[in-house]
Amino acid sequence: MSTTTDTDVLVIGAGPTGLLLAGDLAAAGIGVTLVERRPHGLGNLTRAFGVHARTLEQLDARGLADDLLATGTTLAHARLFGSLDLDLTRLATRFNHLLVTPQYEVERLLERRATAAGVTFRYETELRGLHQDADTVTADLTGPDGPLTLRARHLVGTDGVRSAVRSALGLPFPGRSVIRSIVLADVRLAEEPAESFTVSGSGNTFAFLAPFGDGWYRVMGWDRTRQVPDGEPVDLDEVRDIARRALGTDLGMHDARWISRFHSDERQAPAYRVGRVFLAGDAAHVHSPAGGQGMNTGLQDAANLSWKLVAVLRGEAPDAEALLDSYQSERHPVGAAVLRSSGAIVRLAMAHTPLTRAARALATRLLNAIRPATSRAMGMISGIGIAYPPAPGTGRPSGRRAPDVPLREGRLYELLRHGDFVLITPEGAPATLPPTAPVTLEHLTRATWADPAKRATVLVRPDGYVYSAGR
Repeated sequence: MSTTTDTDVLVIGAGPTGLLLAGDLAAAGIGVTLVERRPHGLGNLTRAFGVHARTLEQLDARGLADDLLATGTTLAHARLFGSLDLDLTRLATRFNHLLVTPQYEVERLLERRATAAGVTFRYETELRGLHQDADTVTADLTGPDGPLTLRARHLVGTDGVRSAVRSALGLPFPGRSVIRSIVLADVRLAEEPAESFTVSGSGNTFAFLAPFGDGWYRVMGWDRTRQVPDGEPVDLDEVRDIARRALGTDLGMHDARWISRFHSDERQAPAYRVGRVFLAGDAAHVHSPAGGQGMNTGLQDAANLSWKLVAVLRGEAPDAEALLDSYQSERHPVGAAVLRSSGAIVRLAMAHTPLTRAARALATRLLNAIRPATSRAMGMISGIGIAYPPAPGTGRPSGRRAPDVPLREGRLYELLRHGDFVLITPEGAPATLPPTAPVTLEHLTRATWADPAKRATVLVRPDGYVYSAGR
C-alpha cells in the first residue's frame, strides 16, 4: 500500500551539493522539492573557489564541465611551502589541472540545470523539525506565508555546517576548531607573482595566493600572534602584513573587493543516514580549507547518493536498504580521509618551531623524490584516486573510478549524461547484468568498445565508478 506524499525527495539547502543532487533526481523523473532559507539570488560568501579533477569529471557527466571551465583559470602546477611541486598534468584525466572559479559560478550552472529538470524551489523557507515513519518523512517548515508541512519519501540535508536537519535528527557533530582568525580577501596586485598558486609559511604566519579570474587574486592568511573572534574587523593592511611575513612580499595588494575573517573546524557526523533521512556536504563533514576539498567532497557526496535514490524509487534495487546503506559505507570513509589530508596540510603550514619546520622540509623533499607518494597525494586531493569497496558479489575493479574511455558511441562520460548505468560490451555480445545490479536493461545505456581487441563486459555506475567487470 503506497502512501501519498507531496514530493518524492525533499532537499534542504540550495548550495552546490543540494543543487546537484536535486538536479540529478529531477532529470531522472523523480519529484524533488528544494528548500532554501535564503532569498533567491542571495548567494553564499565565496570561500570555495577550487574545482578539482574528479568534480570536473562529474560535471562533464552532466554536460556542465566545459561551461564551467569558461568561467575561470586552470592551474597545471601547484607549489606548496616553497619546494613541493605538484604537477597536475600527471593526473590520468582530461581535466589534469585545478580550475579556479568562484563557488557562485558552480551554483549558477547547477541551479539552471535543476530548474530546467523541473525541481520545485521554495526560498525563504526554514526547517523547524521533522519526524519519520516506515513510509515517509514529514518536515515542519516556516516560509514566507507562515507554517508549512511537507511529506516526502526521503529527505536530504545539504544545509551546511549549522545543519537544521542534523540537529533535528539529534546527531552530534564531534570535532574541534583547528584554526581560528583566518583572513580572506579578493585583491588586485601591482606585481605578478612568481608562481600562479602559492602556499607558504614563515615563523608565525602562513598565506595562500591564487588567481581568481579577471585580474583578481584570492589571498588567505593566518597570524599565530593575532587570534581574535570572527567578528573582529579586518582591513587590507592586516592582510598585507601577513602576506609580507609569510610570502616575503605583498605584491602591491590593492582595491580589495571583499575581506572577511573566519575560523575552520574539523568535524564529521557519525552517521550520514538515519532511516529515510540523509546528510551530505558540510552538513555531514567540515574541515580546513587546505587542499580546497570542501565543495568538491560535497558535490561527490551528491553524485554518489543521487543514483541510489533513483534506483530505490524506481523499484530497481534488489536490496534497497543495502543500497542506501552503501552511501554511508562509501562516503563516510572519504569524509574522514579528507579531514586527515586537509588537516595534515594545515599542520604543515602552521609549523613554526625549528623542529617542525625541519620536519616539513623533510616531508616535502620526500614527496618530491618519491613519485608514487606524490601521485597518491594528488589522487586524494583531486579525487581521482578515490575508490569504494567492491559491490556485493564482485571484485576489483568494482568500486574504482572508471576512466573516460573512447567508445563507438562517444566518450564514456558523454554517455553518462543520460543519468543511467552504462553497459560496455564487445561487438555483438549479449546484454547481461549481474543479479545484484540495481538497474534493469530498460534503464541503462548500451555501448561498444571502440577498440575491437577489448573483450570485457563492464557495467559503469551513473557516478562514473565501475559496478562490475568480467568476460
